[in-house]
Amino acid sequence: MLYRYFVFLISFFCSISLTSGQISKPFPQHISYFGGAIKPNHIPQTRLDNTVRDFYTQWKNRFIKTVPGKPQSYVWFEGKGNKQCVSEGQGYGMVIVALMAGYDPSAKAVYDNLFRYYRAHPSEKSKYLMAWAQKNNGSDLDKTSASDGDMDIAYSLLLAARQWGNNGAINYLQEGRAMITAVMQYEINHKSWSVLLSDGEEEESADYFAMRSSDFMPAHFKVFQQVTGDNRWGRVIDAGYRLVAYMQYNYSPDAGLLPDFIVGINKKPKPAGPNFLEDRYDGQYNYNACRVPWRIATDYLLTGDKRSKAITAKINKWIRETTNNNTYNLSAGYTLAGNDIKGRYFEALSFVAPFAVSAMTDSKNQAWLNNLWDYLAAFKLKDYDYYDNSIKLLDMIIISGNYWGD
Repeated sequence: MLYRYFVFLISFFCSISLTSGQISKPFPQHISYFGGAIKPNHIPQTRLDNTVRDFYTQWKNRFIKTVPGKPQSYVWFEGKGNKQCVSEGQGYGMVIVALMAGYDPSAKAVYDNLFRYYRAHPSEKSKYLMAWAQKNNGSDLDKTSASDGDMDIAYSLLLAARQWGNNGAINYLQEGRAMITAVMQYEINHKSWSVLLSDGEEEESADYFAMRSSDFMPAHFKVFQQVTGDNRWGRVIDAGYRLVAYMQYNYSPDAGLLPDFIVGINKKPKPAGPNFLEDRYDGQYNYNACRVPWRIATDYLLTGDKRSKAITAKINKWIRETTNNNTYNLSAGYTLAGNDIKGRYFEALSFVAPFAVSAMTDSKNQAWLNNLWDYLAAFKLKDYDYYDNSIKLLDMIIISGNYWGD
C-alpha cells in the first residue's frame, strides 16, 4: 500500500517539468485501484467512459459560466437564494475539469478561468481561501470561507500541476501548497484536529468543536501532507477516522451512518440538534452527510486504508439490506437508526452516487454496484440541480476507473 501511494505522490512532483500545453493524464485513464476494489463489470469500459464523456459535456454546458468581460468562470449555483456561485461547487468543478482534460481540449483554459474566479473572491482571513458564496451580482455574500470548498480547490490545484505542469501563467503546485497551508492554519482545529466549518470559527466560538461530517476527506489529506511536508495532516487523518468510528459505534451501530453535523468533539461527540446550522435534519444522514461514503471510500480505492474499508463495510451491508438490493428503494435521507426520513421517498443523485463509490470497496457488492451504475446513469441532467449533478459526475469519474490513483 505504501509503495503504491509513494509512486502516486512522486508523480505529482514529476509534473513540474511539463511544458505548457502538454497533458500528462488525459481522460480516460483506467486506473487500477487498490487490490480488491471493483468497478461495474456488466458493460464494456468504453461504455463507462462514454457515459462520463456525455454527461460531462452536458454538465459543462449548463453549469460553467463566464463572467462578462473577464477571464473568470464559475460553477453556476442556478441563482437560487440570490447566489451565483458557492465555493463548494467551485471546488467540484475544478476537480472535474482537471480530470477531464484530454477529452476536453479547452480544459486548461476553463480551469484557469475557474482559478481566477476563486482568487478574485478571497475570504477575509486569507487570499488563498475563497469567500464561501457570491451573489448574482458577483459580490461576496460575506467574507468567510467554507472548508470543504477550499479543500477541493486545493486538491484540484495538485491535479492541475500533475496534468499541465507549472511553467505556464499559473504555478499550480505553488498555489496549491499555499492554499493547503492556509487551510491548515485557518480551517483545522489544532486542539481536536477536526475540520472547522469555516475560517470564521474562533476558539471562543460555540462552533469551534463542531464539524461537518463530510469535510473529512482522508485521501485529500494524505496528499496534502506529502506535498507540504506538514505531518500535522497525519493527526487530522487519525483523529477523523477515530471520530467516524466513534460515531458509528455509539449512534448508528446498525446502519453505520453519520449525521450532517457533529458537535462536542472536544468532550463527548454527538449528532447536532435540529436547526444547528441548516435545518431540522442537521443531526441526521441528510444532504451533507450523504457525501461521507464517497469521501471515505475514495481513500481505500487510492491507498488501501483498512479503516476506510471497515467504515464503508457497515454502510454497504446496511444499505443493501434496507433496500433489499433494489435501487428503487433508495431514499433521500435517513435517520441514524437507518430508517427513511419521512417524506423523502424520492431519488437524489447526491445520495445514490456516494453509495456506489462505497460499494467499490468489496467484490461482494458487484451486482449492487452494477445496478447502481445503471440507475445513476439513467437520470437526466435537466431534472436535477448543480449539487446532485456535480456529485453524480465526480462519482461517475471514480466509478468508471478514471480517478487518478497512481
